[in-house]
Amino acid sequence: MKKLYLDDLRPLPDNSYILVRSYDEAINYVKENGIPNFISFDHDLGVDENDNLLPSGYDFAKWLVEMDMENLCTFPDDFSFYVHSANPVGKANIETYLNNYLKFKG
Repeated sequence: MKKLYLDDLRPLPDNSYILVRSYDEAINYVKENGIPNFISFDHDLGVDENDNLLPSGYDFAKWLVEMDMENLCTFPDDFSFYVHSANPVGKANIETYLNNYLKFKG
């Protein structure tokens, strides 16, 4: 089982995960390896050198859905996720977006 952990600061919870620190790293991982069976999302992924917000875990979730809809990368049948973000609004956005899409996809 492939497990991805998206977080700009936190350490891996255990060695069963592959760590990606940014939206771009997460996208590159999926482009090279496909969508993993499990993803643990952080929402806020830091700021750039000018204090502009970097793309978030929510942006990554939207990208995953777009790739699945276009059949470029598809969610595994046993796909699941968790949102470990401390941002309650960001956490709810990711959960709602992915749950609604996965329910729609059936």
